[in-house]
Amino acid sequence: MSAFKVLITLHLTSVVLTISLFVLRYWWRWSANPRAQSRWVRVLPHTIDTVLLLSGAGLMWVSGYLPFTVKGAWLTEKLFGVIIYIVLGFIALGRHRPRSQQTGFIAFMLGLVVLYIIIKLAATKVPILG
Repeated sequence: MSAFKVLITLHLTSVVLTISLFVLRYWWRWSANPRAQSRWVRVLPHTIDTVLLLSGAGLMWVSGYLPFTVKGAWLTEKLFGVIIYIVLGFIALGRHRPRSQQTGFIAFMLGLVVLYIIIKLAATKVPILG
């Protein structure tokens, strides 16, 4: 199996897991489920996101697509989308500052929209803004 196939499989599996956990963690938080405070729920998403980041970096290395280049304009937009998604995730799931349920819900829904855009950019490799 080629390095690309291994990396893309790892990356796509990580994408599915991170999205699934985002939705599950939001649901648990919204419904005040005590599982939302479990240790594994606090640790596992960071582990998966690390695998996601490393497999993405590996894919950039193997494929030659680099952000902030003409060839990688779609990747630049994808990376900015990831940053926006992370901020929205902190707002939707954040424990540090109490937020209204409405604010958390709006951040969660916007996070899903941004995830859709990120996936579309990755699938088409066509920049939206460019």
